[in-house]
Amino acid sequence: MSLLEIQQLSTTFRGSSGEADVEAVRGLSLHVERGETVAIVGESGSGKSVTALSVMQLLPYPQAYHPSGSIRLGDHELVGAPPALLQSLRGDRMAMIFQEPMTSLNPLHTVEKQIGETLRLHQGLDRDAARQRSLELLRRVQIPDPEQRLESWPHQLSGGQRQRVMIAMALANEPALLIADEPTTALDVTVQAEILTLLREQQSQLNMGLLLITHDLTLVSHIADRVYVMTQGRVVEQGVTTQILTEPTHPYTRELLASEPPPRWDSEPDPTAKVNSRAEGSETQISATDASSRADPSDDLLQVDDLRVWFPIKQGLLRRTVGHVKAVDGVSLQLAAGSTIGLVGESGSGKTTLAMAVLRLLASEGGIRFCGHDLQHLDKTQLRALRRQFQVVFQDPFSSLSPRLSAFQIVEEGLKVHGIGGHYQQRREHVAAALHEVGLDPASMDRFPHEFSGGQRQRLAIARALILEPRFLVLDEPTSALDRTVQLQIIELLQRLQEQHSLAYLFISHDLRVVRALADELIVLRDGVVVESGRARDLFEAPRQQYTQRLMQAAFTGSVGDFES
Repeated sequence: MSLLEIQQLSTTFRGSSGEADVEAVRGLSLHVERGETVAIVGESGSGKSVTALSVMQLLPYPQAYHPSGSIRLGDHELVGAPPALLQSLRGDRMAMIFQEPMTSLNPLHTVEKQIGETLRLHQGLDRDAARQRSLELLRRVQIPDPEQRLESWPHQLSGGQRQRVMIAMALANEPALLIADEPTTALDVTVQAEILTLLREQQSQLNMGLLLITHDLTLVSHIADRVYVMTQGRVVEQGVTTQILTEPTHPYTRELLASEPPPRWDSEPDPTAKVNSRAEGSETQISATDASSRADPSDDLLQVDDLRVWFPIKQGLLRRTVGHVKAVDGVSLQLAAGSTIGLVGESGSGKTTLAMAVLRLLASEGGIRFCGHDLQHLDKTQLRALRRQFQVVFQDPFSSLSPRLSAFQIVEEGLKVHGIGGHYQQRREHVAAALHEVGLDPASMDRFPHEFSGGQRQRLAIARALILEPRFLVLDEPTSALDRTVQLQIIELLQRLQEQHSLAYLFISHDLRVVRALADELIVLRDGVVVESGRARDLFEAPRQQYTQRLMQAAFTGSVGDFES
């Protein structure tokens, strides 16, 4: 008998206000054995997470219902099971690690209370025994200083630490089945590798069955024994991982595998090709290779010299400064029109702080010259006039786009702020052109952000930046939450826009595969300091510093190796 046996499962959500029901999962069958890792892969909307929540019976019933099918955990039928049985099984024989630990952990409870709750509920431990078991679990998931972390609140932990707490909670009662729903999304590559290693170790020790929900085929190749490929609620292909990843038979699987972006240097344009430059508002013709030239520093669009962002540490009644947090400490860079600098490093390395300082959104010391202007010595009026030349695209477009504004209002906002674009109808024409340029239907401009997909929202954010015809874009993790095929579409869009308009990019990402596809040069940051920098191809193919080697190994092999951290 399999540990988990799903047969012909269908999951449907009832439509509201006369709308048709939504069939999220259709006739799905799969099984998971003890000690086995089974992955379900597919894009957003494929039915992966709905399948996982169906197993846990955590869907919003009765709005959700199962027209057909069976889910058996050992001897127990879960579909339609009594609430008392499900309560006894959840967190005990089966447990789940959710995608976003910050929203899954209770912000009003300490780590100790959240882990201890499941121990008291299922094992009846008293407070002291629950505390000792919680400490043991935190040590098992390799959280440093576990005694202190027990007293911490979720917002005081890093992303990797929050994910480890979620794993500790899931492992508290040594479940037979562990469901991990996108357990490494938005984590640094080294933290991703550490979490994968941790899951493998715990699975081996406890002989657990692991059901992994993900869109990351790299992760699947490192950890899964078997794979089920889902699209539109159906399994279209299944088999042993190596077979599926090397000899896929279904067109959708082949599309997923083909969606990894090639390195920038493998897709460089013909050196003799010409691209239009919008840099001076003219149709100047420059070669693609000239666009990224560093021969003459005076040609650089952006020059940063010895930039420092230090946050004071104040103590005592008089709040005297006793030290500094050196978020960015002596960073220099040069960026030319038409080229991209990739900025990589773990969380807390100073990537976003550096970018915000360059944009004058954070106070800093050091030199920042943009188009010949010394940004550090411009007053607010002068800086505002120059701001249309440099724009930013944030990591999560859903949180950076106002839910109360339509797509038209979001994109036109910059035109109104800078007093350009003409009257209302002219602004609508400008917005339509911007939406068309990023691959969105101009007819959708009166829709709201929640009516767009994740990839469409990111295109909308790019259109908002592009409508002001900037010369320089900061791209802060613009593809981190997107499916693999959508990531590739956004990468291709950014490449095309850069070539057409000679845009300069400062590209921040923890996904080194995406950085490799876009960056001409690479800067590796750690604790606010440049570890190494240079031509992207050189650093990807032969990193010199141990820290960079560790990042590369984690990104491309799923392991952090034996390097010192």
